[in-house]
Amino acid sequence: MYVGRDMTALSMIGKEEWKDSELAYFHHSLQQIMPYLNSEGQTIHRQIINEIQNRGGLHRREGDYTHGTEIVYD
Repeated sequence: MYVGRDMTALSMIGKEEWKDSELAYFHHSLQQIMPYLNSEGQTIHRQIINEIQNRGGLHRREGDYTHGTEIVYD
């Protein structure tokens, strides 16, 4: 389950201020419903993708015995 700021709170700030976990969660969520999004929803999803690309992608910098290298947004 996602624990973090909701879209209402996040819409008040720029995408560059979002945490990686927030970008990952909302990218995954919007990706799942992309065929049903209106133009505003598609624009928000595109902005999230652009921010992910600007950061060089979503990846953990290191892994250890307690976690892997993928960002978990749960």
